[in-house]
Amino acid sequence: MPEGRIRILTAKVGLDGHDRGIKVISRALRDAGVEVIYTGLHQTPEQVVASAIQEDVDGIGISLLSGAHMTLFPEVLARLRERDAQDIVVFGGGIVPPDDAAQLRELGVDEVFTPGTRLDDIVAYVRRRFGAAATPAVPG
Repeated sequence: MPEGRIRILTAKVGLDGHDRGIKVISRALRDAGVEVIYTGLHQTPEQVVASAIQEDVDGIGISLLSGAHMTLFPEVLARLRERDAQDIVVFGGGIVPPDDAAQLRELGVDEVFTPGTRLDDIVAYVRRRFGAAATPAVPG
């Protein structure tokens, strides 16, 4: 792995089975030069945090479309605190009303993306937040 490369773990937490969006985002990040570890569907907060620590990632990107964002995001943050891993940045998105997004940010979620967010904006956030080490993939 090149020195300084951004490492992001992406996850679907809880019973939400809608994974197309997180796969599209994971691929966009990968194509931008970010190392992405996608954990798959139906992950628990404990599994996500354990994987993030094991993989030594910079951030965790969570997709939630189930309406459980006010439970599952705080649970991931609590598990990170329990494991003394608060240096891992949590961000994510899904169907999150603006008031809930504001509350999640107050709790420690770094950024919340909602439907309609452009992939370029998510990639730009990751580059800005974790360093510009990610570069566009070379075609061919």
